[in-house]
Amino acid sequence: MNNKNIFYVLLFFVMIAWGGSWVNVKVLGNYISAYEMILMRFGITALTMVPIIIWLKHSFKIDLKSLGLVTLVSITLIFYNKYYYLGTKFGTASLGGAMVTTLIPILTFVFLALLGSKKVSKKDAIALVIGAIGVLTMMHIWSFETERIFVIHNLYFLLAAILWAILTIISSKSTKISPIVFTFYMYIITVALD
Repeated sequence: MNNKNIFYVLLFFVMIAWGGSWVNVKVLGNYISAYEMILMRFGITALTMVPIIIWLKHSFKIDLKSLGLVTLVSITLIFYNKYYYLGTKFGTASLGGAMVTTLIPILTFVFLALLGSKKVSKKDAIALVIGAIGVLTMMHIWSFETERIFVIHNLYFLLAAILWAILTIISSKSTKISPIVFTFYMYIITVALD
């Protein structure tokens, strides 16, 4: 099996884990708070990253600009996880997993277009409209019943998607540090601030 095939197999398992995380949070929501979930999730992950960073021979050194970006991203990550937790606790895990995952690239693209960092081509516009129709369908917009559309978990999922899009844009500004080291510090600071 070549490297490309291994990548696709691993990507498949990552997507299963991503989908499973929504269900896990739904179940855990009955036993722990959002802040306990953040502490366990990112604390354990940060610890498991240390041997990987050492094995890859990356430096733990971080410059001041990257540290500032990491701090901003960490604050955003805490709020994202709070809304992810609340949306999943009060809504359904499947809706959250589908809606947030669909909204993130749409919102990221829209924010970048509004900031002037991205030009919208005809193909991009068509893709955005199709994605928006999918999200609106998940929100039951076609029912025209405000009590179904504006339920609290839909708003939590929308806020989570907005925050992840912002997190993505801020993270992309870091170019002087390895992505895995950036992520390690992001998790460490998230746990410390949490």
